[in-house]
Amino acid sequence: MPPHTTRPAPLLTPRALNRATLDRQHLLRRTDALSPRDAVAHLVGLQAQNVKPPYFALWARLAGFRPEQLSALIEARELVRIVTLRSTIHLHTADDVLTLRPLVQAARDRELKQFRGQLEGVDLERLAETVRGLVEERPYTMKEIRDVLSEQWPDATPFALSLAARCGLPLVQVTPRGLWGRSGRVALTTAEHWLGRAPGPVPAPDDTVLRYLAAFGPASVKDMQTWAGLTRLGEVFERLRPVLVTFRDENGVELFDLPDAPRPDEDTPAPPRFLPEFDNLLLSHADRTRVIPAEHWGRTWKGSQAFCTLLVDGFLAGLWRLEEGKEHAVLTVQPFGSLGRARRDEVAAEGERLLAEMTSATSYDVRFGDVIR
Repeated sequence: MPPHTTRPAPLLTPRALNRATLDRQHLLRRTDALSPRDAVAHLVGLQAQNVKPPYFALWARLAGFRPEQLSALIEARELVRIVTLRSTIHLHTADDVLTLRPLVQAARDRELKQFRGQLEGVDLERLAETVRGLVEERPYTMKEIRDVLSEQWPDATPFALSLAARCGLPLVQVTPRGLWGRSGRVALTTAEHWLGRAPGPVPAPDDTVLRYLAAFGPASVKDMQTWAGLTRLGEVFERLRPVLVTFRDENGVELFDLPDAPRPDEDTPAPPRFLPEFDNLLLSHADRTRVIPAEHWGRTWKGSQAFCTLLVDGFLAGLWRLEEGKEHAVLTVQPFGSLGRARRDEVAAEGERLLAEMTSATSYDVRFGDVIR
């Protein structure tokens, strides 16, 4: 008998990976099956470094979405803005705030170690208790927190002191910050104080791996580590291997997935989509070629400024900028190359929809031109 050989895992091309991930992100077609809260939970949070991105992220994914729906959930404290994944501000459900933040605390501790030399003589436990006492009395801005800490530890670097506060405590941004049309300055309190309940124990990462695959898969171990900002997740994937299926990409990297997750044909149509700056679709894989063609890498930001992005046929294909006046709004679209007449018309139609549904303007224009000034 011939020796037993292991059949290689099925190959998924970048285009097949693109369609699978877009389907799970509800970017192949807008869904009416998820409420805004459930969509935030399914996506395991939305990038929220600025105020408006979560609103545009959901508008691109949910049928009939109105910004006021999301704003009401934030005001009701069902959704909360907090530093979690990759040390950036995300909008999460209250339940995820109390579980995900403890899960990624190891990454916050690792981040703080880089600045430990600038915190000589600082007792981190005392610092955390000092900050807790301040922000649970009333919300403080980070500058106010830094000023108080600098008085107690004048030899420490002010930035390192504020980082220690942010890393050591689950500080959430209180309203009106994050509300549609009413946003205020960033003021902070603890998650426990804001939500009226304590976080649970640090959860095992297994459930989060499964949720990540449901929203971003198929994916490699390194992909999830990039998304979460965590390390050493290989053993978790190995533990879950019996309940997962595996594939490989064109570079031979092993990809894991949920058995029943959607993996549409790679020729499935993908309509144009306007995504906000820092959308997690573009940031949540170590290998981003499933969404970003190699020739467009680095084109979504300039210096410290990030730009809103345009998907055409499922892939990054341009930038956009919205300028709103009291009565008139202009959407400027900058494609990275020629779109052709049909796709240009599709982009313009989607742009008009954005202007009609996401602005209060009584008149508006979609223009093709330069976004980067």
